[in-house]
Amino acid sequence: MSDAPVRLSTLAHGGGCGCKLDPAVLRTLLADQPVAGPFERLLVGNETADDAAVWALDDGTCVIATTDFFTPMVDDPHDFGRIAATNAISDVYAMGGRPIMALAILGMPVGRIAPEMVAAILKGGASICAEAGIPVAGGHSIDTPEPIYGLAVIGTCRREEVRRNADAKPGDALILTKPLGVGVYSAAIKREGLPEGGYADFIATTTRLNRVGADLAQDPAVHAITDVTGFGILGHGLELARGAGLTVVIEADALPLLPAAEALARDGFVTGASHRNWAAFGEAVDLPEGCPAWRRHLLTDPQTSGGLLVACAPAAATAALARIREAGFDQASVIGRTEAGSARIRIV
Repeated sequence: MSDAPVRLSTLAHGGGCGCKLDPAVLRTLLADQPVAGPFERLLVGNETADDAAVWALDDGTCVIATTDFFTPMVDDPHDFGRIAATNAISDVYAMGGRPIMALAILGMPVGRIAPEMVAAILKGGASICAEAGIPVAGGHSIDTPEPIYGLAVIGTCRREEVRRNADAKPGDALILTKPLGVGVYSAAIKREGLPEGGYADFIATTTRLNRVGADLAQDPAVHAITDVTGFGILGHGLELARGAGLTVVIEADALPLLPAAEALARDGFVTGASHRNWAAFGEAVDLPEGCPAWRRHLLTDPQTSGGLLVACAPAAATAALARIREAGFDQASVIGRTEAGSARIRIV
């Protein structure tokens, strides 16, 4: 192995949640797959593209199970581990649960990456699990052409606290807890075009645990929660719309953005996943006349370890937003609403 330092991001063709399968391809692959089946205790399976599976136990406790892993979007191995772990744990919070343990998923190109770097990835992931109050109780590793890391996470909640992505109601207010722009930032990182201070902003948002989801789920006025990841706010908003059979209305100017996100998008720091997302979801989206390209790119920008999209009764929105901001999500904002109508997204 060469003594020259290895840039992790150069070892992968994509990075973070941007390396998800093209959503159109994914739909084709899953089209003929059976739904999870008539299991009475399986409360959430694969029927609505939700964030995790949920299984009910006899005493009203639910077990939440999920897995998430990807290739690196940053070069610092410790940060890669932290981001991947935060992203994986988020699925449990998005279902209204609290994590109880994790298993590591590791694929590394043996001979191309130093063992010390692999150890740093694992330590980064373990540090986030410790912050979440859970152990890394085991895992599995293989030799792969590209670096891969993530977690399988188990969580629990009470049955009445399960929050699906399909239970929004007409007239709900929509709250987004984290700013958009992670994808354009990752493109800038790979091309060494991130402005000063940008990396710190990027790490701060991608390593912030979405634990507020478990607190929000205790409020009956909070009807639905999902986390915004690789399909962008449009893709995951559309999943919410399709699940509930509603129209999602997003106020473009209300969307919170990372500080340099607009400038980077205007300068062409756009991921391939953003283009794929638009090709897959664009036909179900109504854009305002004259919508600039940079804004559309941010609407489809793949978010790694993104925020929660929360649907709640309009009368409860102010209190819910205050609760989210008190939990440390300073840029959380009401970004729109749901309306009766076809399963589409309208940008205003």
